[in-house]
Amino acid sequence: MTFELHDHDLAPWAGASGKVRYELRPARTPSGAVAEGLFAAWITLDNPGQYNSYTTGMVKDVILAFRHASNARDVVAVVFTGAGEKAFCTGGNTKEYAEYYAGRPLEYSQYMRLFNDMVSGILSCDKPVICRVNGMRVGGGQEIGMACDFSIASDLATFGQAGPKHGSAPDGGSTDFLPLFVGVEGAMLSCTLCLPWTAYQSKRLGLITDAIPVLKVDGKFVPNPLVVTDRWLDGGRIVYGDTKSGDELKAGKELLAKGAIDLAPLDATVDRMVTSLLMTMPNCLQKTIESVRKHKLEHWDKNKETNRAWLALNMMTEANAGFRAFNEGPRDRREADFVRLRQAMARGEAWSAELIESILPPKNTR
Repeated sequence: MTFELHDHDLAPWAGASGKVRYELRPARTPSGAVAEGLFAAWITLDNPGQYNSYTTGMVKDVILAFRHASNARDVVAVVFTGAGEKAFCTGGNTKEYAEYYAGRPLEYSQYMRLFNDMVSGILSCDKPVICRVNGMRVGGGQEIGMACDFSIASDLATFGQAGPKHGSAPDGGSTDFLPLFVGVEGAMLSCTLCLPWTAYQSKRLGLITDAIPVLKVDGKFVPNPLVVTDRWLDGGRIVYGDTKSGDELKAGKELLAKGAIDLAPLDATVDRMVTSLLMTMPNCLQKTIESVRKHKLEHWDKNKETNRAWLALNMMTEANAGFRAFNEGPRDRREADFVRLRQAMARGEAWSAELIESILPPKNTR
């Protein structure tokens, strides 16, 4: 008797945006042998020219890719990553935000429905999800990264938020997830001041699983030379993972310029994680992952719809100004004039096109 398997995908994977890749890579046993017929599904944000920021079309592709991987009977785990070596993802595409969504709350509300579905799709994937952090993980990139089950990073990667600096609030997951990873005060510091964390700081705080050296100098891999990796304390001030300063930082930059980035050790570590996941009972693994994810889902499901509504309305005011400032301003000045805005608010000025124009930086003349 022939048994024909049903197709449970809602729509076929097509990669319509041309900027999200889906590929199967063989899973391997602990001996290194290929586990015939079993794979890791790699979902890659392929927009390196814009630091793998996601457009509306890319969000749709990510949703479909995760659904496809979730249903694939031969997939052991999903690896979610970005193209190149500079960024995993820096969040939503600020050019699209500034030129299309700014001032259009209904449009942004529909976009945020897609974004919420993307985060929920990661959190409901029937396979464990590994975030391969090949570079910056910032803003919405941090949020979709935290939705993953594991994060293995290049030790040159940085992690952080951008919301209040650029006219938004990190309500696409960070305000829900980050306190679970690093505690309330650490989350408050990151979400409000948008200070970046190094990969080693992030590992120390429990945000990521591991940080892997990827800088090759004279044929040898060396830890990130810009951060403290060889001592825990320096005069009671500098903690393991913090960025160096002074002459040490200068020397580190020189060493960084001398070397070349090779992500092979990062890929090898990701492959070992896939192997470790392969060597478990599949149903028990799935149930365990679902049980641990409940802590994220408890907050995400409670807040995602009200956050979506607020983020949409905010496109009329601070997001309108913030995203335009980032998109239109010169490279060294991509923030709105915070002081002038606060002064205007203190005088009781109403939001208007004139107010927004008054707080934008000079136009980018590049």
